[in-house]
Amino acid sequence: MILNYQETLDYLYSLVDFEARTDANQAALFDLRRIELLLGKLGDPHFEARSVHIAGTKGKGSTAAMISSVLSFAGFKTGLYISPHLIDFAERVSINGQYIPDQEVINLVAELEPLVHQINSRAEYGRLTTFEVVTVMAFVYFARSGAEFQVVETGLGGRLDATNVINPLVSVITLIGLDHTAVLGDTLALIAAEKAGIIKNHGTVISARQLAPARDVIRKVAIEREAKLVEIESSIECSCVGYEGRFQLFELSSPRDKYFIKLPLLGAYQKENLCCAVMTLEEISDKGINISKATIEQGMQTVKWPGRFDLISSNPLVIVDGAHNPESMRALMEALEGYLDGYNQKIAKKTLILGVSSDKDITSMAALLEGVFDKVIVTRANHPRSMEVEKMAKAFKDLNMETSCTDSVGEALRNTFQHLAQDDLLLITGSLFVAGEAVASLRAREAS
Repeated sequence: MILNYQETLDYLYSLVDFEARTDANQAALFDLRRIELLLGKLGDPHFEARSVHIAGTKGKGSTAAMISSVLSFAGFKTGLYISPHLIDFAERVSINGQYIPDQEVINLVAELEPLVHQINSRAEYGRLTTFEVVTVMAFVYFARSGAEFQVVETGLGGRLDATNVINPLVSVITLIGLDHTAVLGDTLALIAAEKAGIIKNHGTVISARQLAPARDVIRKVAIEREAKLVEIESSIECSCVGYEGRFQLFELSSPRDKYFIKLPLLGAYQKENLCCAVMTLEEISDKGINISKATIEQGMQTVKWPGRFDLISSNPLVIVDGAHNPESMRALMEALEGYLDGYNQKIAKKTLILGVSSDKDITSMAALLEGVFDKVIVTRANHPRSMEVEKMAKAFKDLNMETSCTDSVGEALRNTFQHLAQDDLLLITGSLFVAGEAVASLRAREAS
């Protein structure tokens, strides 16, 4: 019997947890029929709210946060479902920016446990996973709370992702790159085919600017399913026109309107995510839901998305970002350069704290960081998928970069702050797990 919050989380993580696994045979274990079976026993709560469904290799979380922020600002009760969380499990499920209460998690999981046991004991379609049960919990919470919208981020891929049971007003595919190749395939075309699995028959899909192999697959699937495809490159123009405090300033022009948006998310890569979000909101509006230009502009100013080019302090300049693959690392380096140029900020010494998951291409990531930082400290998050520090260190030492190793994010931060001057830069990145531990540690340091 589940008695408290920690026991609830322990139970969830005791199920099949793909977030903690590194084996290459996961793809064969995905089957939507088992989550549909569980949802059916609960009255199909996933159909209660109007949905927006978002897949992609990078930017899907930021895009989801932008869309949900504007819908909330427009006065709609809006659920947001994301993964993984940065610090607290409750971050995964929220309504209008308020995380699900601990007691709700306890109550819902206690209610679901006997149904999960019933399905898993038969295992007709395999055993329910951690992510599937949490996804069901989110749908039940949104439905019972009277959510009018639910903005849902896929966990992995799209076609067989547990979230791909909804019937969205709009589907969104952000930038696709090579990631989770053991599960999704080792080419852009194969990965795009999995992501494009969220496109529904006669539905509407927004696609970010894609490389040709991914773009061609998305176009093909959209045609096959007779879906309306809105491609960002031919639908909207956008430029960053400067910075104001912790805001990026953007001018956008779509066939419908012109926007001036102050976005409290830094990083040049947010431009593409912003375009996807605005076009999604326009498509929702075209379906008879009132979302004005002013609502989009003002709603974007309220976006919160910690751990992504998260400016912790200015003197010294401390930034935390969850970049976790070569594509996102390249975008992070471009964002950092743009930020330093935009503020004309001079840096004396640049230090990098990095920890990645074991399935990542550390060699390519290191190559992108070569020559940028004066010192690299490799570390690992408290997570079973973390890469060994020696393997990471070798990738940087092979490039003749000054490198040291630590066994935890907290230790890496303590060692670094002993030598950090006011005009230095510290970037902590490599995974959301590292970013989350860094943000928690830095907050605790600030509070002490």
